[in-house]
Amino acid sequence: MSAIAEVQVVSATATVNLQQILRDADIQPVIDQLDAELVGLAPVKARLRDIAAFLVVSRARASLGLDAATPSLHMCFSGNPGTGKTTVALRMAEILHRLGYVRKGHVVSVTRDDLVGQYIGHTAPKTKEVLKKAMGGVLFIDEAYYLYRPENERDYGQEAIEILLQVMENHRDDLVVILAGYKDRMDTFFQSNPGMSSRIAHHIDFPDYSEVELAQIASKMVGQMNYRLDEGAQQAMDEYIALRRAQPHFANARSIRNALDRARLRQANRIFRQAMQGSAEVSAAELSTITAEDLRASRVFAGGLTT
Repeated sequence: MSAIAEVQVVSATATVNLQQILRDADIQPVIDQLDAELVGLAPVKARLRDIAAFLVVSRARASLGLDAATPSLHMCFSGNPGTGKTTVALRMAEILHRLGYVRKGHVVSVTRDDLVGQYIGHTAPKTKEVLKKAMGGVLFIDEAYYLYRPENERDYGQEAIEILLQVMENHRDDLVVILAGYKDRMDTFFQSNPGMSSRIAHHIDFPDYSEVELAQIASKMVGQMNYRLDEGAQQAMDEYIALRRAQPHFANARSIRNALDRARLRQANRIFRQAMQGSAEVSAAELSTITAEDLRASRVFAGGLTT
C-alpha cells in the first residue's frame, strides 16, 4: 500500500462529533428565535434549517481536511414586501457568524441608491464603501433588480454589479450577499445577469401570508405594543385583513403594522377628546384597548385604499 493510500485510509476512519459542533456554535436558539418572531413561513424555515445543517456538515468536513474551499453562501430571497425577508437575513447572519463563516455577523441593508452614483466616477467609491462596511457579515440588497436598467444607456448600475461580482467571488469567505425582491423581477434580473445568477447558491421563496396567519401576526404585534383588541376590534381586524389583502399594494405584515399604527393614533385621539369633555382620569385598561371604532374609521371599510 502506497503512502498516499495509507493517508486516505486514515482520513476515512477519522471522526468528528456533529453534536459538539452544534453545541459550540449554539445555533438552535437562533432558529427558535426565528420561529418565535415569524408566524408561518414553514417552507422558508425548512430551507433555513437545511442550510444550517449543510453549514454544520461543511464545518465537520473542514475539520477533517475534506473541504478545500469555502462553500458559496450567497442567496436570493424572493417574495412580496412584508414577508419576513429582512428578519430571516438577520438570523441567517447570526448562524453564519456562530459557525465561523463570517467574522462579525452584522447585516448592512442597502438599496440601489446606496450603491449607484449619479455621475461618472461616483459609483465605484460608493459601492466599495458599502462593501467595506459589510465585510465580515452580510450585505442585504433590497429590490436588487433596480441595479440593472437596460433602458437607460447612461445608467451606472452595471458598474456596481461588476464590482459586486468580483467581491462575491474573491471574498466569499468573508462576505455573504443576499439579493431580495419580487420573484418575477428577480427572475428577469438573473436572466439579464448570468454572472450574478451563477454566484447565487441558495434561492428561497417567501410566500404571502394567509388571512389566518395575518390575524396571528396582528395579535402578536398588538401584544408587543402593550395593547389589546376588544371583541369588536378583533372582528373588525379580521374584516380589515380580508378587505385590505384584496387591494393593490398589499404588503403583508408591513400593511398590518401600518393599520395598527393608524388605529393607535385614532385611539389616542378618541381618548384625548373624551378626557377633554369629561373626567381627565384615564385607566390603564382604556389606554391599552383598541376598539372597533378605532379600526373601522379606516377608508378600507368604505372601499378606499389603506388608512
